[in-house]
Parts: sequence; structure tokens; C-alpha cells
Amino acid sequence: MAELLNRKSGFAWWPVDKVILAYFAAMLLLLAAGRGRVPHGVGFVVFHLAGAAGIALAARHSGNRFWDVFHHWYPLPYVAFCYREMSFLIPAFRATDADASLAAIDRAIWGVNPTVWLERWSNRALLETLQIIYAGFVPAVLLAACIFWLRRDLVRFRYYAFLIALGFLVSYAGYILVPARGPRFTLASLQHIPLEGGWFFNWLRAALDQLERPHYDCFPSGHTELTILAWWGSRAVSAPLFRFMFVYTLGVVFATVFLRYHYTIDVMAGAALAVILLITSPWIYRHLGGDEVA
Repeated sequence: MAELLNRKSGFAWWPVDKVILAYFAAMLLLLAAGRGRVPHGVGFVVFHLAGAAGIALAARHSGNRFWDVFHHWYPLPYVAFCYREMSFLIPAFRATDADASLAAIDRAIWGVNPTVWLERWSNRALLETLQIIYAGFVPAVLLAACIFWLRRDLVRFRYYAFLIALGFLVSYAGYILVPARGPRFTLASLQHIPLEGGWFFNWLRAALDQLERPHYDCFPSGHTELTILAWWGSRAVSAPLFRFMFVYTLGVVFATVFLRYHYTIDVMAGAALAVILLITSPWIYRHLGGDEVA
């Protein structure tokens, strides 16, 4: 039915297009509601409208080499821009953050603040390793997509792109609903040992801070959610990559708390969200007209 509608309309809409266009529509409504309160709001409106036009052009010109490449890869810059947009939207709409509540949940679960308790194991080599693992998040998530692309396995590529884009956008919704900056800011006065690495630690940490800017991006843990999705998606690439991504995912999960980026409840929420998406996304993908993926 979806293919028939695509042929009749002249537009080859993919499931990822529909998800991103729906997200754009929701953001335009939010920007309209916050008119005058969101810094650079007009620019964000222009981006969403231009971005939607780009998706429509790609869907309309299926079979054109340029637009086909764009159609496969555009979710990457789009979701990156939407992440940056959150750092302006959230302060405009949320007067308070949820850090105190999230920290209280952690203490109720563990009886301590996990980031404070873990500092006793801090050493330069471990911090250096974990910061490198944490900073490698985006390349790790893109690895399976790149392999699918090089193999010209475009059916799996499109499903993987849909899954990852959906994971990012759902996490952004969580940031709006539960805005929090993280224990490295709110629990800093309780920590006794500063985080100090070796060769790359300070540079990587500063670079990530510059890229992310002040942000309320703790709940759920997108690093946890997306690396779990990437780990599961890598099973279609090879067994060795699947095993490697499993170990890498464990490293990311541990790094999020040890490096004081996240509360453990963020990690639990990210893992739960990943499981929900892995269960539901095949049905959603088919319902939106996607190809059957083995």
C-alpha cells in the first residue's frame, strides 16, 4: 500500500522521512508557542522548513544519484542540528531542572551518590581509557551504517538509519520532559578527587564540552540508548563486530557514570528506551512503509 501511494504521489517517502518530518512539525509548534523566548528562534524555523523541503526534494527525485545519496545520509546532519537546537529550546521552556530529583533517585537505589563513591577507583590510565571510549560514541554508532553503505546493502542501511534517527529524536523528547545537566555540575561540591587523565583526556573533554555547549541532555542517557541500538544493529554486519560492540557498549555505560556525565537512573532509562525501540521499531518501520528486513 505504501509503495502504491508513493508511485501515485510521485514521492518516494521513506519511514525515516516521516519520523523526521513529524518531529520537525512538533518543533515548529513548540517554536511558535515560544515565540520571542527562544534565542535564534527564526533561524530554527528556517532550518526546519528548509530541511523539510530538502527531504521532499529527495523523495521527489528518487533515482537521481545526488538526491539518492542525500536521501540516505541526511538524517546524520539533521539530528545533529536538532541536538544543538535543544540547548536553546529547553532553557526557554523549563524554568527548573530535574537534577536534584535524579540524584535523589540514585541515592535511594544505591544508598550513595554513585559518582562520588566511584571516585575511589579513579586513576589516570582508567580515566584516559574511558574518556576515549566515551568520545568515540558517534563513530561507533555510524560504523554499521558505513559498512552497510560500502557493501551496498541499502535495505539494511535504511532500516539502521531509521532506528538510529528515531533513537536520537526520542531522547531529545526526554531532554525536554526531564531537563538535567548531570552530576559533574550538580554534585561537584561533593567530589573529593578531580578528574585528571593523561595525553588526550583534557583535550577530549574540552572538545566535547565545546561541541555540546551548556545542555540539559542527561535523561535518558543517549550514549547508553544509542550504543545499545548500534550494538544490536551490528549483528547484521558480522559476529566479530557484534562481540566488539557488546564490549564497547559496556565501556560506554560505565564511562557515562564514572566520568560524571550521567546519573545511573539516566543509564537505566536509556537502556529501557533502547529495549522498547528494538521491540517496537520493526513494526513501526513496516507500518510506515519500510522494506522487510531480516
